[in-house]
Amino acid sequence: MEENIEKDDLIPISEAAELLGVSIMTLRRWDENNRLSSIRKKESGYRYYRRKDIEVFLEDLFKLAKDWATSQEEFPENFYCQNSAVFLAHITKMEKLMMRDKDAKDLFSLLSSVAGEIGNNSYDHNLGQWPDVPGIFFGFDLNKKQIVLADRGVGILETLKRVKPELKNHKEALEVAFTEIISGRKPEFRGNGLKYVKKVISENPINLFFQTGDAQLILNANSSKLNIKNVKQNIRGCLALISY
Repeated sequence: MEENIEKDDLIPISEAAELLGVSIMTLRRWDENNRLSSIRKKESGYRYYRRKDIEVFLEDLFKLAKDWATSQEEFPENFYCQNSAVFLAHITKMEKLMMRDKDAKDLFSLLSSVAGEIGNNSYDHNLGQWPDVPGIFFGFDLNKKQIVLADRGVGILETLKRVKPELKNHKEALEVAFTEIISGRKPEFRGNGLKYVKKVISENPINLFFQTGDAQLILNANSSKLNIKNVKQNIRGCLALISY
């Protein structure tokens, strides 16, 4: 589609791909699937993108993570932590920014530890057995007060069934992960870090949305009550949104 837009508002597909951290081929697929539409120039047929559209797309971290967790799309490199060392570097960067942010400076250590526990779970329990893309999605937006993580790993149910084969579904596994102390041997401690997460949230103004498979959990600030339900859309691995 072609519209009357100022030339300065448009960027070529190569620049858009670089900003989003994906390949040009991925952007072309997104255009064809109407996920992120381009503007075509009649005289050349080249694809261009509105700079504002790219900025808005990048701002919606949760949607970006969820789309990636439920598809086979290429990983957005700006948010890709292929191993725990890269993840730690991103966490450290977030901490430094939060220390200077008036809305996060009193919570930065707790937010970092909560995000760290969730992210490290992904590495610890998918190591050497990633069914799809290794590594995790990690992003944060201090303006929206959000931290987002996702992986396309085996999920909590498959991990915990190794020591609790009686678990029947994702909902049961999610409840166990946030409430029961499990053996300290790998991979049995999959959920133990999540109990720490629950404790921190129960005592602080931090909220958590967490999904694995078709089970979705909401844990509200200063509360230890777990709200767990089944949903239609299935998540490959885990998806988490931390807000404060």
